[in-house]
Amino acid sequence: MLEACGLTCSKRDRTLFEGLSLVINAGELLYLRGPNGAGKTSLLRILTGLSEPELGTVLYNGIDISKDKSGYYQALFYLGHKSGTNGSLSALDNLSFWLAQHKVSVDVNALYDVLEKVGLVGLEDVPVRYLSAGQQRRVALSRLWLKPAKVWILDEPFTALDVKGIHMLELSMKDHVAKGGLIVTTSHQPLSESAGKHRVFDLEYRF
Repeated sequence: MLEACGLTCSKRDRTLFEGLSLVINAGELLYLRGPNGAGKTSLLRILTGLSEPELGTVLYNGIDISKDKSGYYQALFYLGHKSGTNGSLSALDNLSFWLAQHKVSVDVNALYDVLEKVGLVGLEDVPVRYLSAGQQRRVALSRLWLKPAKVWILDEPFTALDVKGIHMLELSMKDHVAKGGLIVTTSHQPLSESAGKHRVFDLEYRF
């Protein structure tokens, strides 16, 4: 269970949200919705522990994540606006480096299986900067199937993906939740039936 307790966040002298509380249970997909500037990304970063709220706490299975970040990070996969890849490295090298950072051991054949899943076979040795925006996004998304994370926090995961890529990701989200995983995601487009049952949480723009 991931729980936000009385969160308050301000940016540039404007309060994005205050006293915000919510609970996301295992086996649940939460779709965070709101206009630009409402604080969606700020909330996601707080839920990951990358940003600190002015007030409030975030609990994972009842434990304050600020007091047990290493344990929480082992259970977490976060995808931000930026893909977090090195343009000079190939898709294969980017994933290998990321796995080493996260201390995840994966057989090289599993890497190729994931690259095939996301449609990058034949491009695995090409420096990422030469790939299209959609292909670069697929490199970043490949990590979803390489780290056994219970919590997925995804900020605009469909960015630059084509229809096939969106459908593949939504099916993976549905499968993750069905297996007891927990997802919090934002998107400028509504989730389709492929993503399965989900709950909507709306953030309003505050002046």
